[in-house]
Amino acid sequence: MEWFFRTDDTWQNLIVRVSLGAVMFPHGAMKLLGWFGGSGVSGTVAAFSQNFHIPPFLTLLVIAAESLGALGLIAGFATRLCAFGIFCDMLGAIYLVHWPNGFFMNWFGKQHGEGFEYHLLVIGMSLALMVAGGGRFSVDSAICPKSFHNRISL
Repeated sequence: MEWFFRTDDTWQNLIVRVSLGAVMFPHGAMKLLGWFGGSGVSGTVAAFSQNFHIPPFLTLLVIAAESLGALGLIAGFATRLCAFGIFCDMLGAIYLVHWPNGFFMNWFGKQHGEGFEYHLLVIGMSLALMVAGGGRFSVDSAICPKSFHNRISL
């Protein structure tokens, strides 16, 4: 289990994980709590089922990834798992919703919906965290401190 929590004491990973968590949390809060004009859990489950034919169980995983996963990233707890959840969430969003709209965001309101460029950025950030871990000031680094890494590699 050491590999799951292992991370280097880097500022880069701190910046990536906190930024990603801070951007994803409002999306999750919309779906989980109804904040920021969202519809909460029941409304999200109904909308995902009706509009995208996504089963309630998968919708609950999306809600968990975007809310609890985002909080996990901000704290740096189970960084790889949280990043994986968001990674999967974004792949699903591209496949089910955004692919037909093309690459670009809907900057001028002239296309049917949003493109997938934002989602690719999130996927890239998630992959970086899945590979390198949470970095400096993460709960993961407290669970598996650098001294533990040195003992393991001896």
